[in-house]
Amino acid sequence: MTENVWTRWPSKEALRHEGVSTPRRLLARTVRLVVLGALLWGAFTSSRVHGWGAIAAVAGLLTAVSLAWVFSRTTLAHRTWPSLVLLAALLGVAFAAQSTGFRVPALVIWCAGSVAALERLPLAAALPMTAVGLTSYAVATDDPWLPTLATTAGLALAGYVLRLDAEARGGAIRLLAQERAARAAEAESAALAERARIAREIHDVLAHSLSAQLVHLEAARLLIERDADRQQILDRVVAARGMARDGLAETRQALSALRGELTPLEDFLSHLVRTTETDAEVTITGDRRALPAEASQAVRRVAQEALTNARKHAPGARVRVRLDYGVHEVMLDVRDSGGPAGELTTTGGGYGLLGMRERAELLGGSLRAGPGEEGFVVTLKVPV
Repeated sequence: MTENVWTRWPSKEALRHEGVSTPRRLLARTVRLVVLGALLWGAFTSSRVHGWGAIAAVAGLLTAVSLAWVFSRTTLAHRTWPSLVLLAALLGVAFAAQSTGFRVPALVIWCAGSVAALERLPLAAALPMTAVGLTSYAVATDDPWLPTLATTAGLALAGYVLRLDAEARGGAIRLLAQERAARAAEAESAALAERARIAREIHDVLAHSLSAQLVHLEAARLLIERDADRQQILDRVVAARGMARDGLAETRQALSALRGELTPLEDFLSHLVRTTETDAEVTITGDRRALPAEASQAVRRVAQEALTNARKHAPGARVRVRLDYGVHEVMLDVRDSGGPAGELTTTGGGYGLLGMRERAELLGGSLRAGPGEEGFVVTLKVPV
């Protein structure tokens, strides 16, 4: 709901005079000194400044300055009624000064109080107080009516202009603070996203490497339980060792990817099918081009996971890997020819493709995995 313009306070940033340049601060202090000088001059050049009159002048001056200072503190806290009471008391000091012959201090207090009311109070409260102050000034001054009217109108305009200037400055300060907060939140979000990306890369590399090692170690275990030939067991252990070595190489590659140093995707897929111990072929279609790092990494990880699953669930099956460069997306299609389930079908937690699907969705793409016409099909689509 929009706040009522008549009851809205100037912002605290505006009332504190934050963001004011040094020349403007000097000008404001000069104006305050001039007002104080006028009060002193008007008080101590009066014919009544002797004896008790001097004491009354000093007391009135101290009272006016104290009320003005407390008024500024109270308006800063947006306290309506205490602010009105303090301003009314300040105007009352002016009436008292006028009635006791201190005419100049009374005029100064009425003018300054009227301007301060327009600058620091809600308009609904400022207008009546300003009307009282400027009317009192107009009645008490000896100037002709036309200059008096011009002076009162100028003072009212000055107070309202000061209010608008303060509100504009306060709005600029708030916008600057919001922009800084937004930049800090953006930087924090970018840092979190980068940490999540690093964690995802390390997880995917380790998951693939450890899963491949588990395949061979589980095969070695089954061979030992069946009292198989020693060479068969040794071959599986050697293969697991090779997977560990490949995992280390992939970890280094992932670190290179995080630095933006990626090998061509086509070379990666060709190397992958050569080292996966599957009967696989790679087909590249479309206009080859460099992909964004996240999209390229998604294709690499899905290809690794799909080939590992094919080796695990359909050993000996023929695997076809197709990479298609579309205009707006890149598609990876990995499908096997099917066959009897391998002995290692039950190994693993089944979280590999789920993680790949989450990775694809984070990039605005999709991943479909399920039975095809012959065997199992994994299809990844990522916008580029």
